[in-house]
Amino acid sequence: MVDRIGEETGGGEALIGPKGPIATTAIIAGVLGAKQASSLIPFCHPLPLEDCQVRLEVVAPDAIEVECQVRVTHKTGVEMEALTGVSVAALCVYDMCKALSHEIIIENTRLVEKTGGKRDFSAK
Repeated sequence: MVDRIGEETGGGEALIGPKGPIATTAIIAGVLGAKQASSLIPFCHPLPLEDCQVRLEVVAPDAIEVECQVRVTHKTGVEMEALTGVSVAALCVYDMCKALSHEIIIENTRLVEKTGGKRDFSAK
């Protein structure tokens, strides 16, 4: 069972699962994941991240939306850092909830918007 408590954490409700606070732990994992992108992905350059925000939001009784926004002042974009951050945060949610169900699905990981680097992108 996942218990909801009223306090907000990083844009998402403070959800408590069998392993502890889901949102808080996933936010920390997502930031750490974004910082480690260059260690995990070949040819991904290490960048000094200026800001990394991970947000979790309960969008349905059985669905959590995870978003990672990264900012840097550099010649290249940080989409790999953002995608790594959101993926690690989602994997953390899975890990913290797998005692409840192994039918958890992580889906629709995608780049929503990118500004800077060689060109801008928006999926909106």
